[in-house]
Amino acid sequence: MKLNQILSGISYTVITGSTDIEINDVVYDSRKVTRGDVFVCLKGYNVDAHRFASSAIEKGAVAVVLSDELNLSGITVVKVEDTRKALAYMSANYFGNPAKELISIALTGTKGKTTTACMIQSILQAGSIKTGTIGTLGIVIGDKIYKTNNTTPESYEIQKALRQMVNEGCKAFVIEASSLGLKWHRTDAIEFDYGVFTNFSDDHIGDSEHANLEEYLECKKLLFRQCRLGLINRDSQVYDSVITDCTCEHECFGFSENSDLVASNGNLTRRPGFLGVSFDLSGKENYTVNVAIPGKFNIYNALAAISVCRHCGVDKEAILQGLENVKVKGRVEPVPVDSRYTLLIDYAHNALSMDNVLTTLRKYNPNRLITMFGAGGNRPKIRRYEMGESSGRLSDLSVLTEDNSRDEDVMDIIEDIKTGMKKTDGKYVVVPNRKDAIRYCIENAQEGDIIVLAGKGHEDYQEIKGVKYHMDERELIAEILAERETALS
Repeated sequence: MKLNQILSGISYTVITGSTDIEINDVVYDSRKVTRGDVFVCLKGYNVDAHRFASSAIEKGAVAVVLSDELNLSGITVVKVEDTRKALAYMSANYFGNPAKELISIALTGTKGKTTTACMIQSILQAGSIKTGTIGTLGIVIGDKIYKTNNTTPESYEIQKALRQMVNEGCKAFVIEASSLGLKWHRTDAIEFDYGVFTNFSDDHIGDSEHANLEEYLECKKLLFRQCRLGLINRDSQVYDSVITDCTCEHECFGFSENSDLVASNGNLTRRPGFLGVSFDLSGKENYTVNVAIPGKFNIYNALAAISVCRHCGVDKEAILQGLENVKVKGRVEPVPVDSRYTLLIDYAHNALSMDNVLTTLRKYNPNRLITMFGAGGNRPKIRRYEMGESSGRLSDLSVLTEDNSRDEDVMDIIEDIKTGMKKTDGKYVVVPNRKDAIRYCIENAQEGDIIVLAGKGHEDYQEIKGVKYHMDERELIAEILAERETALS
């Protein structure tokens, strides 16, 4: 593709050379440059890629896109105002603007993005609309998961993933648009069909993220200047601010009677192997909804998902089926083992997230709430104390084990966890090997128990002494069940 085609729609100045040249690829990491590439100099919080322009040229780059003054010769040099914004449009052009071939949905908000994305995907696929997702769980296309470094990857990775989705038969995609992703123009060059605002609370404030809550909110509101229809939580304390500044049409959802979709009569639901919530829906849709994820806060996530999907050509049956069967990998994810008790995998790996998940599960009145967890090595010890205290206070039994011990001894970490445990009356046992700990939970489960394997969630590795070993808890559970079956036969 010619460079002038890749630069289509971008305001730029040619400093030297010509844009009428063939380009092999668009690259923003100088270490990945090959002959014939155009190198884009991105500025980050810690690294300014302008420093590596000469290195990129030495490796064969035939053009450089920059925003600062650099003395470069012998190649095409193009200057733009913002290289991050330029990269988004260049990437979209390079991959043929794949978002235009898909139903495009973006989610922003402090919490709930991952769960809502999974709900939307589940509903759309129940309605025979193959849907890819991009977010915390990585890039998910069909049964394939590609890991990413950020909730919202760099714009080049987004556009590459969208082209792959189109090639593999997807008709829609859902992306978690984080505040930093929006701030750093990673989702630019896409006019979303639907933008969703889940909620807003204090988070991501700091030197490398947002200066204050006002800036944090302003970044989230950017989404509603690049979508056709906004679906916004009516009960959020920033609702008025969001709709005042948005340039798109908008609808709202919530418990407020002024919402377009109104939830009422929320209830916790439990049956063998199923923990969830139900609620009545009124307004522009009227029916009762069952959601296969525990916690009344998930009513909001379900409302957000319904708000989007009702516009995407799926019927009520697909919405109900999608929500009743939805799973979020590593987020209170049920694993079928035995109908007498419930086994869940969850990513909770600090005291706050443990408090949230365990408090939620307590409301289902389990016979016993059993929490298996460890704590990461090479991390502040106070986290271990707090996790021990949290589980000791909220669990009937804690099973202490390993979790990314890194360079530390597992038993030293467990001793720190016990320090927090001892501030409570909580009972605990120590089983250092994680597979053995899972086996202990299964073999000692009683009818009506809820067992939470906390800490790993969607992760599929264990990090020990600088090496990441493959370890997926779902596979460990299957192995344990197979070993028990063999022992009984």
